[in-house]
Amino acid sequence: MLLLGLTGSIATGKSTVSSILSSPPYSLPIIDADILARRVVEPGTPGYKAILLHFQSTTPDILLPFPDDPSYDRSKGAPLNRPALGRRVFGDSEERKKDRGVLNGIVHPAVRREMYKALLGVYLRGYWAVVLDVPLLFESGLDILCGTVMVVAVKDPAIQMKRLMERDPHLSAEDAENRVKSQGDVREKALRCEERGKGKGVVVWNDGDKAALKAELERLMRDVSRSSPRWWAWLLLLCPPLAGLAGIWNYWRNWVINRRWREGELKAKAKL
Repeated sequence: MLLLGLTGSIATGKSTVSSILSSPPYSLPIIDADILARRVVEPGTPGYKAILLHFQSTTPDILLPFPDDPSYDRSKGAPLNRPALGRRVFGDSEERKKDRGVLNGIVHPAVRREMYKALLGVYLRGYWAVVLDVPLLFESGLDILCGTVMVVAVKDPAIQMKRLMERDPHLSAEDAENRVKSQGDVREKALRCEERGKGKGVVVWNDGDKAALKAELERLMRDVSRSSPRWWAWLLLLCPPLAGLAGIWNYWRNWVINRRWREGELKAKAKL
């Protein structure tokens, strides 16, 4: 089974690509890290309790009022105020970076556990490919598991900012800029993706409209299908030992690619 890692940055169109891939003619299952991240911090979960333990004393508005819903279980606690938490962790200051690290340390391990459970379920159902939708795919190290990585990017940063402020009009220009910066430069992610080679790293440039996006995605998915055909997915399903060996090979290949990328970054920094 092909693990297709889908990433990008905020407001580049990653969610739109995910929606297209989940629909015909692709009809691929989607494991969305954002959905899992919300699930693991719902009221009453260990993640929810850990967030309150660290942030509540210094973020008074971290909780929303209880919903006006008789079916809501108040014993688990009030819902998190996500915009307030976002203001606390997004930004370039050392304090915000530290808080973001704490939040990631709470959320990421729980998301990984849920992700692995979902991957096992998809594999056992016999799909030829599954989309792992993760905004911070490279940063979290999950790219090392993926047979193919797809980055949804824009060439013009102004388009990204414009889309974000149209989507979330409650954000100030400063808040929008902080959120974009918190997910890294998407053009650098595109370069890192292309380093993986044809069919193993594909970049979807999304500076145009949805029709152009669909056409570009169709072209790229042909390359992905050629590099990981359906018969190979069925063979791996019917022969688990071969699937294990293929997974080890894929992991090693990606490790080599990532090491080469890091060495290149270090050399570039040394020249500055």
